[in-house]
Amino acid sequence: MTLAQDLESLEQMRNRGALSEAEFAQAKDRLLHGTAPSPISKVSALNGLRRSSTDQWLGGVCGGLANFTGLDAWLWRLAFTLTLILAGTGLFVYLLMWILVPVEPLAHPHIAPSN
Repeated sequence: MTLAQDLESLEQMRNRGALSEAEFAQAKDRLLHGTAPSPISKVSALNGLRRSSTDQWLGGVCGGLANFTGLDAWLWRLAFTLTLILAGTGLFVYLLMWILVPVEPLAHPHIAPSN
């Protein structure tokens, strides 16, 4: 990949919400200046997890996980459905995430999402 493609990829990840502003700045600095990355704790990485306000069927958990991990939301929906059918834990985990994970801020706060 070229430098321009790497920077464009970083910008897309930041716009999706997969990277926080601090993570974006660190990655951009590393690309431009070749500086070594500073370690990011697992807790601060999880702070980027948000429920989706646009890609949601129930609570936006699967859409948020899709933004956070880069996997498609339908894969997360399938995983939760299979765990619900097979062991019943999928519903419990989904409800916990629905309660505990905050909703992502709207890109345009004056425009309400249509459901």
